[in-house]
This record gives sequence, structure tokens and C-alpha cells, in this order.
Amino acid sequence: MGRLVMKFGGTSVADVERIRNVARHVEREVKAGHHVAVVVSAMAGTTDRLAGWCREAAPFHDAREYDAIVASGEQVTSGLLAIVLQDMGIPARSWHGWQIPLKTDGVHGAARIAAIDGDEIRKRMEQGQVAVIAGFQGIGPDKRITTLGRGGSDTSAVAVAAALDAACDIYTDVDGVYTADPRIVSAARKLDRISYEEMLEQASLGAKVLQTRSVELAMVYKVPLQVRSSFEPPDAANQNKPDGTGPGTLVCDEERIVEQHVVSGIAYSRDEAKVAIRKVKDQPGVSASLFGPLAEADISVDMIVQNVSADGSTADITFTVARKDLQKAIEVLNGVKDKIGFQELMHSADVAKVSVVGIGMRSHAGVAARMFKSLAEKGINIQAITTSEIKVSVLIDEAYTELAVRALHQAYGLDAKH
Repeated sequence: MGRLVMKFGGTSVADVERIRNVARHVEREVKAGHHVAVVVSAMAGTTDRLAGWCREAAPFHDAREYDAIVASGEQVTSGLLAIVLQDMGIPARSWHGWQIPLKTDGVHGAARIAAIDGDEIRKRMEQGQVAVIAGFQGIGPDKRITTLGRGGSDTSAVAVAAALDAACDIYTDVDGVYTADPRIVSAARKLDRISYEEMLEQASLGAKVLQTRSVELAMVYKVPLQVRSSFEPPDAANQNKPDGTGPGTLVCDEERIVEQHVVSGIAYSRDEAKVAIRKVKDQPGVSASLFGPLAEADISVDMIVQNVSADGSTADITFTVARKDLQKAIEVLNGVKDKIGFQELMHSADVAKVSVVGIGMRSHAGVAARMFKSLAEKGINIQAITTSEIKVSVLIDEAYTELAVRALHQAYGLDAKH
């Protein structure tokens, strides 16, 4: 009899009828003999509405009060689900983050989990009670409610699973992790298993299935993580199998993946902007003077390309930032123009990042070459390149995003065989 944490996102609990559907999924796992904890998000649209009220009340508001307000959405959902479960004859109670307690640092709006005391919840679960936990929230050092940032309920669920030594099922509106976005690639395949490293890369590169921090936690604490759909019929046929797999996709150690593909998926992100600094002096300290102020402004830089002039006196530096940070980045750079001495600042938000990901790339040569060839055959120009051990990313014109994803999916033999 194992422990299981089940997490349900906003679309899965969008109204009371969907909450009843969630309760039937929980009932299935309880009847299968699991000790169950459930982590829930706010009903779809609730957090945005609450945040909007905060802005309406005062454009510049107290972050601590903001957290107290937006955390209420998950508290409503957890209470409603507990009521529905009780009505079905299943012992259940709701838990807020401070009641567990789930302790965080004091960074309101983007808190990080410091510790979880799971003893009381574990005891209640062993007595047969389902713990329904409000995700996305905790308690800071000053005893104030904190929130974990967008997608924080995924992080809550994995952290609770780690504290309880439990497996974790993340229920979403998709039935697993695919080789590419099925909305773009009709031949995309659902993966039975994917490694933590691959999932982490995909999440950071634009895949919306799991929040990046939740995958990091799962990898560190070796939490078996499964992505599955809450809209599948909640019957016994959708139970987890003895080998740990189920109807969705299992995120696990790569040692548990018998057949390792060279490339497991194609990811993309349209949330990119390109900045180019022209004719900057090519001398020590220039890069620090350029990227230091950006870091101080909390602007993350991704791809960086530097081209030195023929005489070695100047260089052009191109890099990417999140599209939402473009205007702030321009302001920061114009503020240090005299110090750096560049002649021209150029920028564009009409770009996208496309990536190939796969743990098999560690032991196979030619992955990048195939990518570049496939894009060239489609007439797609590469503006910047970045790599890691298990991924290659390129920056291209945004208009070619879907064409590039489909071409690469086919080039690496990922299309489903009918």
C-alpha cells in the first residue's frame, strides 16, 4: 500500500462538476489501496481575477497582502473538493499551506520552499483520511502567507510527495508528454517515459506541461512523476500499473528508460526577443559592463553570440532575453551606453527559439548537423545557436516556427507510424 500525491490544475477544477470528476479519480486510487494526498490549484481564471483586483485597489500594493489575496483561490478549491469527497463517503479534510506547515523563504510572490513537516498529514493518511492541500502557497519566516509564483501548485505537489516519500501524478488537460506540440505536429507521439533531464530541458525551453521548478525538485529527490489527463474516464482501467507506468507519461531516471532515443522531443518558445550591440570595443571587461547591469535588473540572458571585426578592434554582441523584458533591457543598455561605448543598439521581438532535446545526444554525433541541414532545406536562417549536453537550440524568424518544428520532428524520425 503506497502513498500517492495527485495534483489537479485549474482547468481540472474549473467548476463544481469538474471537481466531482476529480473526486472520482481520487476515489479510484483510494479503492486501489493507496494513501492519498491531493494538491489543487485555484479554479481556472480565479488567480488572474484576484490579481486584477489587487491592481485595481492600488497599482503599487503590499506584496504580503497580494499573497494573502491570491492564495485564497486554492483554499476555496481544496475546501470544495474535501466537501465532495466527504459526500461520497470518503474521509477527507482540507489543508492550507500554513497548516501543514509548508515553510518558505520570505520572497512574496515567488517564494521558494525551505522545509515541509509532513508528519501530521502522513499520520492522517495512514488513518485513511485523504489530505486535500491548497497548492501554490506556504508560510514565510514572518508567519505571513507566501505564494510560489505561476505554476507553483506543481512545485507544491512534488515537494509534498518528497516529504511523504510518495509518488506524484500531475493531472492536466493533456494526457502526457509528447514528442512535440500536437497542435502543431499532428504526427506527434505520446512518450511512455522521459528522463528528468529531458523534461527539465523541455520545460525550460517552452513546453508548458510541467513547471520547471517542479521537475528540478522531482529530479533532486527522485520523486516518480507521472503526467496524465484529468479528463480521461476515472475508472479502474486508468490505474497505475505495478511497474510504475500508467496511461500518461512517467518522468523518471534515465536508467529506467530501456529504449533511449537520440532525440525525444522538439520544443519551441515564442517568448523571445533579440538584442544586438554593434561596434563595441573588443577589450576585457566590456562583457561584464554589458551583462552585469542586466543581471542587476533581474533580466535573464539566454543565447549570446559575439563576432569580432577583422582588425580585432570592435565586436558585435547579440543575445536574447524574454520578450516581456525587452523594453527594460533597452532602457538598461541605453543607461550604460557611454560606459560601454557601443555605436548602435538593435532589437527585434519577431524571433522564436526551437530546440531538439534528447539524452541520446550524449553518445551520438551529428545531431546538430542534422538540425542545421533540415532547417536549411526549408530555407530557414539560423540567427543564434546555444547547446547543452542534451539539447541544441536555435533562434529563427518567428514566422517559420511551425515549419521548423514539423521539419525537425520528421528529420529525427519522431513522427508516429500509422
